[in-house]
Amino acid sequence: MSYEMIAILMFASMMLMLMTGQRVFGAIGAVAAVAALALWGTGGSVIPFSASMKLMKWYPLLTLPMFIFMGYVLSESRIADDLYKMFHVWMGPVPGGLAIGTIGLMVLISAMNGLSVAGMAIGATIALPELLRRGYDKRMVTGVIQAGSSLGILVPPSVVLVLYAMIARQPVGQLWLAGILPGLLMAGLFILYIYLRCRISPALGPVLPPGERAGIAFAEKVRLLGAGVLPLVIFATMMVPFVNGWTSLVESSAIGALAAFAAAVLKGRMTRAVFETSVRQTLAVSCMFMWIIVAAMAFGAVFDGLGAVKAIESLFTEKLGLDPWMILILMQLSFILMGTFLDDTAMLVIVAPLYIPLVKALGFDLIWYGVLYTITTQIAYMTPPFGYNLFLMKAMAPKEIGLKDIYASIVPFVMVMIAALAIVMAFPQIALWLPHQVYGL
Repeated sequence: MSYEMIAILMFASMMLMLMTGQRVFGAIGAVAAVAALALWGTGGSVIPFSASMKLMKWYPLLTLPMFIFMGYVLSESRIADDLYKMFHVWMGPVPGGLAIGTIGLMVLISAMNGLSVAGMAIGATIALPELLRRGYDKRMVTGVIQAGSSLGILVPPSVVLVLYAMIARQPVGQLWLAGILPGLLMAGLFILYIYLRCRISPALGPVLPPGERAGIAFAEKVRLLGAGVLPLVIFATMMVPFVNGWTSLVESSAIGALAAFAAAVLKGRMTRAVFETSVRQTLAVSCMFMWIIVAAMAFGAVFDGLGAVKAIESLFTEKLGLDPWMILILMQLSFILMGTFLDDTAMLVIVAPLYIPLVKALGFDLIWYGVLYTITTQIAYMTPPFGYNLFLMKAMAPKEIGLKDIYASIVPFVMVMIAALAIVMAFPQIALWLPHQVYGL
């Protein structure tokens, strides 16, 4: 059997196991172990084992539970409540202002936790009822919350970019910096769309009534404005020492977790229940990620040992005659397709052994590609029929918002995200300028 056929058989076996409902790490790890034993006998077990041990000895892996803990502390302590009140007061007079404020809220939440699910939960429980109560169109607001929550996997400290860094062996700091401008670009495009749409059709996003605006004292406005500073302070406390080289990435992640914990304590919201929930969720999510990464590393070691990446590169470039950009676009389309039934972590670990070496062989920058992958994942999260965010929203939305409304709500926002992806693909310096400036590359 040729190496190409073995690679296809491995990949197809893994996808088949995933379709039967097996856990991601079990499907990937089992295929890796069986393939290694079948190809090289009992000595083949050394290949995936060695790859796993390299990961377990990788010191930056300690950042993962720190960032997850930081996100859950800030989410469970409901610090985001104050943020929404701030946007409600300051953005209310603008057409679609509360929807625009919700996008701003999502950006700040992303800067606190880096998890899409946390942003979705906060937006659906805090922003959605308020927006509906104030007469906002239900399809508009469900689209806003789904689109805004997706920013959590692009704006640092993105956990997805940390996972990409671990698998692609790229610097996390550079990936975080690379995600900032594309994340702000996408948020800006969302805001522009909302403003123009509500300007044309005011009924979609009515302004805050003058009487309600007059009832809010200026001192209260200033106090609420301070709430928006908190996540920025936490972010700066973590990132400034790291970017300046005063601390390592692991030390900075510990500073971020400690700063989030201190913020919850100072606000009087660090109860026993909040602490216990945050620790339990951190342990559960960290262990899940660890198992998946270990399985992915084992699969990648076997896959690479076959020389399958070079064979597939030859298939695309020599036999099919595709140019590197066409191959890159096909990769992005495959991510969108997989996103209809897989989450971001599963997508990354399934195709990372194939795509990342191929991207490098084609001459593209792996930092830039990490941003493209993340944006494509955001689009996949919102793509029917089985987009991850669609069902999260359905689970959290009130009864008057049906699945048809949720599907219809994301169409314009997906188009905006595709436009953002095209812009970053056409102008790589949007992602690469900031890391080049900071690190002098």
